[in-house]
Amino acid sequence: MNRHTGPAPETPDLETGLYTWTGKSRRWLLKQLPPEKLLPEDQPSYVASWAYVFGMGAVAALIFIIGSGVVLSLNGPQWYHVSGLGHFLNSAHLWSVELFFMFMVVHLWLKFWMAAWRGGRVLTWITGMVAFLVSIVTAFTGYLLQTNFDSQWIAFEAKDALNAVGVGAWFNVANLGQVFMWHIMLLPLAVGAVVALHVVLVRAHGVVPPLDAAETDAQLKYPSGSAPENEADQP
Repeated sequence: MNRHTGPAPETPDLETGLYTWTGKSRRWLLKQLPPEKLLPEDQPSYVASWAYVFGMGAVAALIFIIGSGVVLSLNGPQWYHVSGLGHFLNSAHLWSVELFFMFMVVHLWLKFWMAAWRGGRVLTWITGMVAFLVSIVTAFTGYLLQTNFDSQWIAFEAKDALNAVGVGAWFNVANLGQVFMWHIMLLPLAVGAVVALHVVLVRAHGVVPPLDAAETDAQLKYPSGSAPENEADQP
């Protein structure tokens, strides 16, 4: 008696998503940033230098700034001006900003002298500079939110300067509500997005090697020693 057998299981279609925008986007993303680059297990030996610590220090300080800022904004000035814990967190928020700029300045200074735009890393360098400039504006709005005599004086001096160049109508630093919106919503989103893009670009292109460790174009193009065999075997 013949045993009835069902239809053979279909083989997965490798062409699935070949022409859809989601499939194209997925393939492009995996090509630009494969998982082994996003979370690499090995790093070049020169990464152990102190010159590569300050960038991560700036990211760690930024994470604490955002976390403490969220708590401060949720509880309001009545909390951090009266509560001991709130006053401590407010001070920690301020000092984390100081550490962030210290790490950022040292990081940018070191990368400038290392010519960090080498090897196709121009966009990485540009995003780092943009993050620094946007962070200055964010810190400025945070300083104005202290609403003490110094911050109010600086606010009206800055308002006169912005009015002189014609942008005072869009960015009125004397309007506390507008400054609050810029400081806790718009500018933090901008800083976070630019820093995230900067980190992704660092992962995609690899950390920039020191000048004496990158003497050939192949080392600049493949900083982790991942050159294809057909290029690595060439004399």
